[in-house]
Amino acid sequence: MSRFTFPEWTQTLNKWVGLLLLGAPVYLIVLWAYGLDAQTIRVGYMPDQPVPYSHATHVGKLGLDCRYCHNTVERSSHSAVPPAETCMNCHKTIKPKSPKLLPIREAFAQNKPVEWVRVHDLPDYVFFNHSAHVRRGVGCESCHGRVDRMEKVAQVSALTMAWCLDCHRDPTTHIRPLEQITTMGYEPPGGRLESGKAHSEKFNINPKTDCSTCHR
Repeated sequence: MSRFTFPEWTQTLNKWVGLLLLGAPVYLIVLWAYGLDAQTIRVGYMPDQPVPYSHATHVGKLGLDCRYCHNTVERSSHSAVPPAETCMNCHKTIKPKSPKLLPIREAFAQNKPVEWVRVHDLPDYVFFNHSAHVRRGVGCESCHGRVDRMEKVAQVSALTMAWCLDCHRDPTTHIRPLEQITTMGYEPPGGRLESGKAHSEKFNINPKTDCSTCHR
């Protein structure tokens, strides 16, 4: 009986299998670290805008309601960014010749949109409905942070799948009265937990956690 000899090409295959066994764990560790890196999840992302709009001034100092500029959050899945017309409602008379507002005046005169830079940008495979959250008492600051203190808007939340699921599994501390959804630094009497429980029962809030909720 002759002795079986493996073909020569299996020696090359053996080398690749060895590299795969050694390289796979390293690859997975690097991939995991990259996925949690702040630059990947965009925490702290603070792009320059065509106009140096200060939320600290408009929201924090002047008390402008979020819905004045983002006027679709209660009825649409998307949060609208303000057109030049919205800005000019005030700035026709307030600092009408400010050089900082030149892009706004030009967009208004040419009937063109202001080219705002998106700060919070979810992947295309994720479905998020602003109105579904806002109309159930999720405050703006729960996701966007204290914008009333921001001279330049930055992303403060990870907006990862785990971050969203944590809230869907227990949204209690993020639920507030509907009339308080845009209030920054809101602290209800009795604490957020008790207030959130009461409003969760009132609105029958029981968020889904199945895949089709966000991936459609």
